Parts: sequence; C-alpha cells; structure tokens
Amino acid sequence: MNKGKYKYIWVALVVLVFGIIFVPRIADRLRQGSVVEHDRISRDPAKEPLSYLYFDGERRKVPPFALLNQDSLLVTDRDYLGKVYVVEFFFTTCPSICPVMTKNLVQLQEEFREFEDFGVASFTINPQYDTPGVLKQYAERHGITDMDWHLLTGDAETIYELANAGFNIYAQEMADAPGGFEHSGLFALVDQEGYLRCRKDEFGNPIIYYRGAIPEEDGANPQGETEQISLLKQDIRNLLTPPDGK
Repeated sequence: MNKGKYKYIWVALVVLVFGIIFVPRIADRLRQGSVVEHDRISRDPAKEPLSYLYFDGERRKVPPFALLNQDSLLVTDRDYLGKVYVVEFFFTTCPSICPVMTKNLVQLQEEFREFEDFGVASFTINPQYDTPGVLKQYAERHGITDMDWHLLTGDAETIYELANAGFNIYAQEMADAPGGFEHSGLFALVDQEGYLRCRKDEFGNPIIYYRGAIPEEDGANPQGETEQISLLKQDIRNLLTPPDGK
C-alpha cells in the first residue's frame, strides 16, 4: 500500500472519530436550546429593526378602547396614534410591584420628556376603587406630569378583556394575591401606527413584552431575571428616531 492510501485511511479515521464524539453533543445542544451567541453569526439585537407581534398570522394592533383618564377626560386608542407609547396594567393600592413599575415609567417620562410624540397608557385593574379622582391623586403623588401619560379607568369587564385578550398581559382579581389582584408586571411597547413592537433576543426570538417590575439600577431581581428597562429605553428611542429618518 502506497503513502497516498495510508494518508486517506488516516483522514477517514479522524473524520469518523469526530463524528462519533462531537456530532451527538452538538445535536443535544440544539435540542436543548443551549446553542449560544458564539455558536451563531454575531448579531446585536439593539441594532436590528423591532419585531411586530403576530396573532393568528396578523400583526397585532392595540384594540379599540375608550376610558376616562385622571382628569375625567375621555381617552381612546385613537388619541395615541402618531405616538410611541408604553402600556401597563396596575392599581393604585398595589402593595408589591406597582410602585416599582410606576417609578420605572416616571424614569421613562423624564428620559423622553423632549419628545412630544411619546406617551404612557396606565390601565387600572381596580376601576371600582380607582376613580379619576383617585388616579389624579396617584399621579400627583408619583410625579406623573406628562400630558400624554393617561391613567385610565372604566368598566372592569372591558379593562380585563383589554388586558387578557387585547394585549395578552395577564391581570385578574384574586383575593389571596397582594392587594387582592394578580398581574404580570409587564410593559408593552406600541409604535406610532398602533402596532405592538419588541426586540428579538440573542437567539432571534421576539421577547414580546418588557419586564416592568425590575429597576434598571438593580440589574436583576432575586429570581435572577435581568432588568429590561434599559432595553426598553433603546427601543423607544429607535422608534422615535429611526435610522432612515422616517
């Protein structure tokens, strides 16, 4: 047997050993979803266009609503057209996550105060107690001053339908929960045309909503979930000032 044939056999053995040892490991990682950024083409989610949210194959838009704000004025979804805004579901007597959520939103208010086309929509999930007068006091107590930040109240059934079906952000009256209500603490981001938007994570999957109950300065909560207010700031700014100038 000549040297060329020996070389061919040696290469074949190396390929066979690699396949036996490493291919099953790679397959396992793919099945477990543990392939990380370094296993893929390098990408920066902050520099990519924001995703639309799709439900039943269609881009999800904010559903129609008409509710009273803290000044007893009727506010509808149409009043937000042309604005980038953040949506939350909260209640004024919440003893747990709502104060943190409000603080984070006030931070966004100050961050984007120079932009006339930025706003917030805060829907109370306890409208029986949270009347316009109560919401007005809450706004004054927490430094809510932006004219496009509306604290909204109205029919309870309508608001819960809006939360759970319209936005798919969980909210429910529950006697055993802190304050008597359970909700997710998530923020939704809406663009100027009323479409729900979000960034993709490092694996290319939409994050859908943003964690609203973890302060940016904390970095993470005790459960190990990282804050997303810094990401939300980036994404709001990208919508307000798109690279193409549109």
